[in-house]
Amino acid sequence: MTETMTLEQKLAAVVGADNLLTGEPMAAHTTFHVGGPADYYAVPADGEETAALIALCRREELPYYVIGCGSNLLVSDAGFRGLIIEIGRRMASVSLDGTSLRAGAGVRLSVLAAEAAAAGLGGLEFASGIPGTLGGAVFMNAGAYGGEMKDVIREAVILTEDGRIRTLSRVELDFGYRQSAVGRLNGIVLEAVLDLTPAPEEAIRCEMARLGSLRKEKQPLEYPSAGSTFKRPEGFYAGKLIMDAGLGGFAVGGAAVSEKHCGFIINRGGATAADIHTLIELVRGRVLEDSGVTLEPEVRLLGDFS
Repeated sequence: MTETMTLEQKLAAVVGADNLLTGEPMAAHTTFHVGGPADYYAVPADGEETAALIALCRREELPYYVIGCGSNLLVSDAGFRGLIIEIGRRMASVSLDGTSLRAGAGVRLSVLAAEAAAAGLGGLEFASGIPGTLGGAVFMNAGAYGGEMKDVIREAVILTEDGRIRTLSRVELDFGYRQSAVGRLNGIVLEAVLDLTPAPEEAIRCEMARLGSLRKEKQPLEYPSAGSTFKRPEGFYAGKLIMDAGLGGFAVGGAAVSEKHCGFIINRGGATAADIHTLIELVRGRVLEDSGVTLEPEVRLLGDFS
């Protein structure tokens, strides 16, 4: 790369021009369906390209942020001044080895669970309805209906903050509630190996359908959201605290507390990121006043919300 190349050309040289977008609206890449434009948006094919992008950002002093499918993210209406790196469609391979699945971090959990079911491997039923990628699920130890990623993972390959590619065992991943060592190391998940259990495909799919029905019954899946907006406070349930504070249906602009499940803030149509952020803070304040419990958002904020 020569000094006469533009920043856009340097980024394109890493991932290819077809995999680099400029001025890309983040509303197209978040499950809230809100968010302004990112200056640059790149989709790497592997760990080496990801590491090269980050090294370039550091040399150029360009801010960067790594996402999966944007299922746990609120991007400001002003967007992001820097590079968004998507660990997604180009890192979504799945391969089977006996009762183990090796998968790229960009594969969606719904796809991975379906692949496991087709192979007659159980254990991922809990994840079949979680709207996220494998990388994000490992990063935050995603879970639902009594299952968590820590229950099925053998190891994960990560890109460390200093640019090395390491393999961490399940013990080294040190999973906790909605957290793992990957986050504490400021790492990026590249792929993971899952150990699953042989089971009849029909039984696996029946369980996935049962959990899917429960989700549809109890969660506002008909609206854009980021899933559970708040982490579960120890000894409490966020949704019940919000409901008890009288906030079911409370709205700011196009954002509202779901009446079906008060733990969800939804985009009921035309919401801005500012609407959602304001509502999150209002809910936190009202719950603290009502119950003395401080809710911690599970949703990550990106951009300027001042």
